[in-house]
Amino acid sequence: MDQLSAQVSAQPAVHRTNEREDQEAPYTIATPMKLTSPAVFASPHSGRRYPAEFLKNSRLDAVGIRKSEDSFIDEIFAGAPRHGAPLLMAEFPRAYVDPNREPFELDPDMFDDPLPDYVNSSSPRVAAGLGTVARVVTNGEEIYDKPIGVDDAFRRIDGCYHPYHRALRGLIEQAVDAFGACLLVDCHSMPSIGGPMEIDPGRRRVDMVLGDNHGLSCNPAITDLADDTLKGMGYAVNRNNPYSGGFTTRNYGRPATGVHALQIEINRATYMNEATIERDAGFEALAADMARLAEILTRIDPASLIPR
Repeated sequence: MDQLSAQVSAQPAVHRTNEREDQEAPYTIATPMKLTSPAVFASPHSGRRYPAEFLKNSRLDAVGIRKSEDSFIDEIFAGAPRHGAPLLMAEFPRAYVDPNREPFELDPDMFDDPLPDYVNSSSPRVAAGLGTVARVVTNGEEIYDKPIGVDDAFRRIDGCYHPYHRALRGLIEQAVDAFGACLLVDCHSMPSIGGPMEIDPGRRRVDMVLGDNHGLSCNPAITDLADDTLKGMGYAVNRNNPYSGGFTTRNYGRPATGVHALQIEINRATYMNEATIERDAGFEALAADMARLAEILTRIDPASLIPR
């Protein structure tokens, strides 16, 4: 794994850092006052810094373009650093480039020039219009009314996707160096009703979905702990249905090496108005519950994450 200049260090929990330390940096990291846990929290889809040129080229209005956001998830998990774990947050929006995909899952029909041969253009995500550079937002609406430039897509990947994953690898590496293992908690939200391109179209969803790639990316005992904790708080919880984990979970979750990855999907109806993308009366209670969940997950004994 490559080292980063943006490493977790003994900084106040409110400290935020990034590769470039400027307003256009593609991510921030909230770091704990003292690193005391092997856990790393990440929010890859809560970014809401929309480039002006991107908005100009989109056919969607200011609310429509945000339908792919995991809105406010970075705020909901903001308590993680108080319990000794860093929180990585993408600043760029998912509709612009999606870090929970392979680096080059791209739809050739979206672009004005041919794509290189190494591009994965046949994945189910691409077929659904939700590749690394998406064709649609998650409710199925088209983002663009004409093809976009291949160079534009690769600038997004180089400028946002790769820096985000360098930062994530750096945080995982630091946890492994400090504790011998890492628990990556990938934090997401989901529409309250399955969308037209998903496996549960039109179906109302439970409060939470835990994804561990069907037990391959995370020790089931950790998933059990999260499941029991959330149910104890009164939430209805599913495992791996309709989401078992995206690229981040599958790519980083390697329990045999001491790195575990667990994805958490939160039903947006529990904390926000999905039509207007505004926090509602449930937001504060949910944030308090997720801070408690973070406290419990950060207390996991690192020895229990190390394979024997």
